[in-house]
Amino acid sequence: MKKYLLLLILLSPLALWAQSESKQFVLFDEEFTYTKNDADNSTPSKSHYYVTNNMLNPNVPKDWTSPVDYRNGTVHIRIEVLEKPEGKAPTKWTLCYIPNKGQGNGYGCTGTDLYLEEGIYEKDVPMTEFWENESIIWSEGIKQMDLVIKDDSGGQGHAHKRADFENFFPTKVRITMIQVAVGETYDPTLLPKLSKKKKKHKK
Repeated sequence: MKKYLLLLILLSPLALWAQSESKQFVLFDEEFTYTKNDADNSTPSKSHYYVTNNMLNPNVPKDWTSPVDYRNGTVHIRIEVLEKPEGKAPTKWTLCYIPNKGQGNGYGCTGTDLYLEEGIYEKDVPMTEFWENESIIWSEGIKQMDLVIKDDSGGQGHAHKRADFENFFPTKVRITMIQVAVGETYDPTLLPKLSKKKKKHKK
């Protein structure tokens, strides 16, 4: 009996850790420099940065609805703008989920907030409230993410089309998306090595 109790005591922290970890996961964490040449030559679409294959977390669930419901949870979006041209041109990144199986439009997108300068910007977005989120069959999972640099003019405001493109390129960013299960709250302590050097802007 004593051995059994000792085993429970030893395993309890592991069980709690596993339970905590299951409440959220990092979808991807990418730091990259993006130039006008990158935007002009990205394929199949311009101004896109594609997060595919091993750039995604290998532990991304195949089913986002069960046994843990991420589909009805939230996504914590964090962008660290490390380098940005002078001029404070309003900039954002649209973040599109590309599913293994879609319907209707076939994909859905959320995005960062608009930003004018270097810094860290974070926000939480309900998974049921962003553009075309119902066009994704969440039980079939995600195969890639498309990140699109834009201005403040709307959905078609791709930065490479701007006459003043020098206000957008080159840029260096770190973009991280953390999926949080329904009913849970984003826990930043589970995401290691986040920079704390720059001013933080949180919505």
